[in-house]
Amino acid sequence: MNNKTKVFLPILLAMAIVLGMYINPFFQQRTGLQSFTMPATASSHKLDAVLNMIVDDYVDTVSAERLVEQAIPAILKNLDPHTVYIPKEDLQRINEDLNGNFGGIGVQYITYRDTVTVVKAIEGGPSDSAGVLAGDRIVKVDTTPIVGADLSTEFIQGKLKGRKGTGVKVQIVRRGVKDLIDLDIIRGSIPVASVDVAYMINKDLGYIKVDRFGATTYHEFSVGLEKLKEQGLKKLIVDLRGNSGGYMSAATNMINEFLPKGKMIVYTEGKSQSKTDYVSTGSGNYQDLPIVVLIDEGSASASEIFAGAIQDNDRGEIIGRRSFGKGLVQEQRSLPDGSALRLTVARYYTPTGRCIQKSYSNGKAEYNNDITERFIHGEFEQQDSIHFADSLKFKTPEGNIVYGGGGIMPDIFIPVDTAGYSKYFIELNRKGLIHRFAFYYVDEHRAEMERLLNVKDILNYLDKKPLIKELTKYCEDAGVKTNNKGLNYSLEIIDTQMKAYIARNIIDDDGFYPIIQKIDKTLDYVIDMKD
Repeated sequence: MNNKTKVFLPILLAMAIVLGMYINPFFQQRTGLQSFTMPATASSHKLDAVLNMIVDDYVDTVSAERLVEQAIPAILKNLDPHTVYIPKEDLQRINEDLNGNFGGIGVQYITYRDTVTVVKAIEGGPSDSAGVLAGDRIVKVDTTPIVGADLSTEFIQGKLKGRKGTGVKVQIVRRGVKDLIDLDIIRGSIPVASVDVAYMINKDLGYIKVDRFGATTYHEFSVGLEKLKEQGLKKLIVDLRGNSGGYMSAATNMINEFLPKGKMIVYTEGKSQSKTDYVSTGSGNYQDLPIVVLIDEGSASASEIFAGAIQDNDRGEIIGRRSFGKGLVQEQRSLPDGSALRLTVARYYTPTGRCIQKSYSNGKAEYNNDITERFIHGEFEQQDSIHFADSLKFKTPEGNIVYGGGGIMPDIFIPVDTAGYSKYFIELNRKGLIHRFAFYYVDEHRAEMERLLNVKDILNYLDKKPLIKELTKYCEDAGVKTNNKGLNYSLEIIDTQMKAYIARNIIDDDGFYPIIQKIDKTLDYVIDMKD
């Protein structure tokens, strides 16, 4: 036995002890906090014994806590890719997006020229009430300076976020004001929106972009639908592209709005969980509304439940590219030290009985590389590159063929659109220069642009300005020389992105999405569809 083996063998043995120590006492399920004790087994006694030997008798002092932290990922390594351990220090951040709120001062910001610069103080939030304005530079939080190129997002958020009701002192620099401004802010509950936008594309067609399925998503979705209904909604687009999922309950509640009573939405089943059916109640307000769902390779989990229910009930059309392929259900269970385990407890099945979970039998590395492999093999460009086995074939009530075993295949395939992509445009995007120029431009013209209240006003203003000339100069100052051939080839994309980002800095996503739709090939297809 060599020296390295002597040192690491006890640690490797210890990497299996966590089952006996940390998965016994308390587990948090989505329905609430449950407390129970797992029965002692020979395996758990053995693991406890190994840990005790190391802690008591190993030649060097070893941290049992550290061994446990190393052990848990090793234990989970050979399970499915979605069973994961979440350390205590990461849990709050990970849960915030799904919970729909966090404790903080209530600003949207960008790190611009090594300084935290406010894009917007959230209306009615703590910073807004304290007098923080768009364009303010935050240079100190309490006694800590927060300027410099080496500041990480985690460091900045760690200073600005905090428990609701706690106080924080911020020091800001404001354009046109000579002296530094000191403000006392009481942190509040800051909402995290999961529905980006709801607007009418034309007099009949409404559009809702859902970013994730969180605790507040169904409410946000319902509010958006009601707003569109009041504006004459006759057909709806639900955009789930890039939506990686979230709470299944949010998805089932949303689907219920579109189905008559008694229709299967989804069902789940696992080794220790009996079959559970989720069936529409008939209480939905939009059971007859024509609906189109947009998906792509980034649409996963709850997004696939939504798309699968619409498709399998012949309720609407699914348009885009094949979805991710996650058909497993996780429960998040708390551990005694404040960490958590997201444990896969069941598979879910669409109404026709298909499980759309893609294979993970060749390991997590290959599983995680699947999307890249799809791209390399041409799936993003040609539907014919996708092949399903006949054993994965299912029929909807109206006789349409659908497939399981690897995501939701859309009814209408739209290839990825790379038209207009030049090396020059790719370089600008890689360095984030179009996005950064948009903030710079608004910051330089803030006084006049903040009077613009809608997309029409913003475009009327921007169309009179030499934006491309100013953008190229900005990019040259940042080290990217203008390539006129590439600029001309990518002009529509660059111009559209630039205006959309500028509008987002003024009126948020209500400005961004109506402008960016000009270069959205999938959305264009739906707009041009005949009923």
